[in-house]
Amino acid sequence: MQESLKVGDNLPLFVAKDQNGDEFRIESLIGKKVLVIYFYPKDDTPGCTKQACFLRDHYEEFKEIGAEVIGISADGAASHRKFIHKYDLPFILLSDADKKLRKIFGVKNNFLGLIPGRVTYIVDLNGVVQMVFEDSNAENHLELTVEKVKSLM
Repeated sequence: MQESLKVGDNLPLFVAKDQNGDEFRIESLIGKKVLVIYFYPKDDTPGCTKQACFLRDHYEEFKEIGAEVIGISADGAASHRKFIHKYDLPFILLSDADKKLRKIFGVKNNFLGLIPGRVTYIVDLNGVVQMVFEDSNAENHLELTVEKVKSLM
């Protein structure tokens, strides 16, 4: 496993499939938006749903200040589409079935290595990581994410 991304690191450039099965390139947003990139264990589970719905409820606020939200899990496009539809999620969900993105970011598993980790990254307009927050409890990510994004604008 690669070392985890830290504050001050440049965001690695990556390509992944989005919820529609289309290729998404992160460099399409660098220089244009502050990014909230969050890794979560699984679509439609209690903590992941709470986190996604919180980000949904604050999405207009993020958009108004020039930020974009991107969720990443190992779930495939069909699962992501279902999750988006069920909870009316307005942001991008990327599939990391081969766990390549988790390796690039250095996201570790929790609970004896059994559950994919939950980590939120806030990345500034220049593509530099400004916050890394790792906590298996989804609720702990919420207010901190909003505060950090606002501080960068």
